[in-house]
Amino acid sequence: MSFIDKNALVEAIRKSIEITKPRRFKQSVELIVVLKDINPKSPEGRIREVVFLPHGLGKEVKVCVVAEGDMALKAKELGLLRVIDKAELQGISKKEAKKIAQECDWVLVRTDLMPLAGRILGPALGPRGKAPIPVPPNADIAAVVERYKSAVSIRTKDQPQVMCRIGVEDMEPEKLAENALKVLSALETKLPNPRNNIGKIIVKTTMGPPVEVPLR
Repeated sequence: MSFIDKNALVEAIRKSIEITKPRRFKQSVELIVVLKDINPKSPEGRIREVVFLPHGLGKEVKVCVVAEGDMALKAKELGLLRVIDKAELQGISKKEAKKIAQECDWVLVRTDLMPLAGRILGPALGPRGKAPIPVPPNADIAAVVERYKSAVSIRTKDQPQVMCRIGVEDMEPEKLAENALKVLSALETKLPNPRNNIGKIIVKTTMGPPVEVPLR
């Protein structure tokens, strides 16, 4: 990316970690990109993208699976938080769907169950930016689950900005920077004029003050 220097990004991340006060929990490191000349309600400003980070998130990501047959059996062998079959899915109430939406970071659904999952789980998952992810019946569910453990979702809401985690405070700043660059590269492909549409890039820990990354 021509408008951001990796070394400057590394230093901004390092500073954001150094100036944050110690907490009783491991803080996430967050990336915030403020957009300009972008209407988040317009088609070009409505960004919805999944990004797979090269160095993961440094903390547990809860992946849940909706499947039948062999895929369900293999998913259960992975020790996931939830593996839901068709019969269980059909009996899920609105209250239970909300609980699933709160507990699961990603919900992977065998493609033939997508219509049912969309109807039952979609209303709870959608507003949280956790729309069900279709998985082909012949996919290696273990590999798909592992991949989504390093995934983040970037999306615009009401404001022209995107925000996501890029790791945790005890990860190396260089690895956090490479995760951030992966997100920025994905965002770049979605913007009509990235150099002009990106107004600010900010990094911060969960409870720490923001640190702006200088742009070229």
